[in-house]
Amino acid sequence: MQNSAAPYGLIEDAALAVQNEHIVWVGSSDNIPENIEQDAVMWIDLDGATMTPALIDCHTHVVFGGNRAAEFEDRLRGIDYQQASRKKGGIVSTVAATRGLSEEALLDQAAARVLRLRQDGVATIEVKSGYGLDINTETKMLRVARQLRSRCDVDIATTWLAAHALPAEYAGRARDYIDEVAVAGLVSACKLGLVDAVDAFCEGIAFSTEEIRPLFEKAGQLGLPVKIHAEQLSHCGGTALAAEFGACSADHLEYIQEADVEALKAKGTVAVLLPGAYYTLGQYRQPPVDLLRRAGVPVAIATDCNPGSSPLTSLLLAMNMACNLFGLTPEEALVGTTRNAARALGRQYDLGVLQVRKRADIAVWDIEHPSELSYRMGFSPLLSLYRGGRLVV
Repeated sequence: MQNSAAPYGLIEDAALAVQNEHIVWVGSSDNIPENIEQDAVMWIDLDGATMTPALIDCHTHVVFGGNRAAEFEDRLRGIDYQQASRKKGGIVSTVAATRGLSEEALLDQAAARVLRLRQDGVATIEVKSGYGLDINTETKMLRVARQLRSRCDVDIATTWLAAHALPAEYAGRARDYIDEVAVAGLVSACKLGLVDAVDAFCEGIAFSTEEIRPLFEKAGQLGLPVKIHAEQLSHCGGTALAAEFGACSADHLEYIQEADVEALKAKGTVAVLLPGAYYTLGQYRQPPVDLLRRAGVPVAIATDCNPGSSPLTSLLLAMNMACNLFGLTPEEALVGTTRNAARALGRQYDLGVLQVRKRADIAVWDIEHPSELSYRMGFSPLLSLYRGGRLVV
């Protein structure tokens, strides 16, 4: 429970009241107002358990077909991610499997991943397209993502990521692909009500800033926020582009520079760190956490769940990795999967903290202290999960 003056914002022996899916009062159980005690719809005795906001996984690719275990073996033999991508491995290798699956099969497979995330106390998940690379399949992926909401009883934010890789049929014609698939498909998917945000992969093996620019301009015309995969494998200027467009988040950021950090700070853009990809790809250059701290840039943590660079379906393990690999504190990791993750999705108005008027998305844990959430590996101490005050797990 939250108290801004205490570490982790903790309130000992706390109580919380919920009405109409939202928190109407929170504080010490010794100071419950009389009107709240009489009018609150729901009181739950947690018997001394620890309560936090439900976790938020603000960067995933959970809708996809197939797997890339063979690519994993290749990396162990010395073939790196960029080499694999240029040899029709990487993202492009997942495209055929995703195109070939029915909507029902994609939903079944994605639901299994989402339910595993939910067991880690995750109630809100961002889901990207990006493994179709044609309008029909990209749209199919977002239809599946929307269905995960009712199938798994979680909140889903959908992101159009057609600018993820260049398919073979557009080899050497990146600008044509952006115009004919990424932009045209975005307009179509937006009309269908399938898009909450727009993303792009800015990298040498993907798209340049100038190729991405018309996509972000169209997003602005449609009133959609943008985010970006940037500076993961090299410095390509994606972070500066994201800041220019007032992006909700810039993600990965291993090769971010001081000027980029200042740009993020100026626009209030969240830095989303993805330790699962860093670990899986055997990267050695860490994102500059101290630089982000000093600048006051909010830092979020996510799984980046995907079949190639981060086959990770545990946000608690991502928190542990963020501490052990990037040097975050357990408190920073928890803030990064609650308050700052909500901000990365543009949902700070209703998610991420246990405060009055916020939605009652609550995780209840069998722990003595919140630091335990980042301490353990391969273990979830979740007792129960509430979404809008309603028991989900």
